[in-house]
Amino acid sequence: MRGIAERSAEEAHRFGRRAFIRTAALGAVAGSTGVLPALLASRPATAAGTFVPSDPDLHLLRRATYGPTAASFRSIRRTGANAWLEQQLDPASIGDAFVDDLIASRYPNLSLSVADAYATIGGSWDLMFDLGQAAIVRAAWSKRQLLEVMVDFWSNHLNVTNPSDNVWWSRHDYDRRVIRKFALGKFSQMLKASATHPAMMLYLNNAESTKDNPNENYGRELLELHTLGVDGGYDEEDMRQSALTMTGFGISWDTGEFAYDKGNHYVGPVSVVDWSSANGSARGGYDVGLNYVDHLAHHPSTAIRIAMKLCERFVSDDPQPALVDKLAQTYLDHDTDVVPVLRQLFRSKAFKGSIGSKVRRPMEDVVATLRILGIEPDASGTDGLQGLYWMVESLSHAPMAWTQPNGYPDVASAWASAGGRLNSWNTHVSLAAHWWPDALQLPPLKDTVVPSPLPATHGELVDAVAKVLVFRKLATAHRDAVLTFLGKAADDALSKGDAAVTWRLPSLVALILDSPYHGIR
Repeated sequence: MRGIAERSAEEAHRFGRRAFIRTAALGAVAGSTGVLPALLASRPATAAGTFVPSDPDLHLLRRATYGPTAASFRSIRRTGANAWLEQQLDPASIGDAFVDDLIASRYPNLSLSVADAYATIGGSWDLMFDLGQAAIVRAAWSKRQLLEVMVDFWSNHLNVTNPSDNVWWSRHDYDRRVIRKFALGKFSQMLKASATHPAMMLYLNNAESTKDNPNENYGRELLELHTLGVDGGYDEEDMRQSALTMTGFGISWDTGEFAYDKGNHYVGPVSVVDWSSANGSARGGYDVGLNYVDHLAHHPSTAIRIAMKLCERFVSDDPQPALVDKLAQTYLDHDTDVVPVLRQLFRSKAFKGSIGSKVRRPMEDVVATLRILGIEPDASGTDGLQGLYWMVESLSHAPMAWTQPNGYPDVASAWASAGGRLNSWNTHVSLAAHWWPDALQLPPLKDTVVPSPLPATHGELVDAVAKVLVFRKLATAHRDAVLTFLGKAADDALSKGDAAVTWRLPSLVALILDSPYHGIR
């Protein structure tokens, strides 16, 4: 007799998917052609009314975490949204021993210092892959969910591609001492930490920049990407002056650590937009550079840029200018501290009214699937965690792996493709059926998504499974489309031996996860 997995695979990839796509009013066809993400971005009210519960607690969980779970929903109901948010804004107050211990035991090399890694790992990329896998671990299972979301946000804003050739010994430390340390702190401190870290100095070629041969990569991106933005009011000469200001900031090739080399620093007056310095000595060039970076972090144009990106991440692909202006002012009033900005954002009318206006990117979709199905890491080793990394890599969204310095985009249109949609569908059924990565621990679906006692009808079953997976019943037409896949009507009786709760259950779960009910952030 064929096994359950084999039979379920045949259903999912032969009759079931085609029948479902033909009959469903779920918007799956629109998703596969790239129409759905554009629709959700441009018509948030329609998307919210059709697919997403209007519950404000669920809305906050969808945006401030990597996906609601039954436990997180109970928690926010118990404490109240404001108390839940305040706790998330203070991650040190949240115990996270499970994830901390898991990373320490499975990825011990992530604790290496820059100097030790430089001296011992000899050009291997293993440490960078460890970092990518650890990022998925934290996103999926950390209790400090808002911290993890913000780590992803800043990792893209101050992007150093991981993996890439020249950061094999330092990128893990950049994550630890630059991004994580200041993810819920002051951007000015994060920017200065980035400017004095070997990973950034090598990634954007500042370690090669000298007074006689300045390299403009870092000086340009410091203005264009990290602070003022492309419309920040600077010109080509400002970019040249920016590069000259930062000469001398580099690394020690003896230790692999950051080092300031006064012999490489340009001496003489420098001026960038509204900042200037006499820059009178090579020895003083380090302080001049840090003063310049700090000035950029506090610039009103930087405040607008960061506020815009935060709104784009948490509110909508087309943020309201009024909210951006308010958040930018809060950023400036609080010395670049991001916590007051986030507090204001999440309590704003614009945020509360943005239900349905964001779409999950591929890695977020995979992690949300892990969370809602209760999938746990490998009991030992890292085979399953490595599999997860390659799964999201195949979706073009491995953590920190965007190859350009501007970081992954966070608008729906950038991720709209038929291939991407089909690959996403494949991940859902693979995880739900426990095909791959099979080293992960998946509790029996019947225990997690099927209520006890068993519903009386197939229609009630679909309603119940949807409430577990997406926190609401499907619209009647959408439920009926799922029932068509099952070959059943809503009032057909259900028994414990029926296919819908045995060998076809993984496909039923996957179909609901394939839909916009799950795909909306």
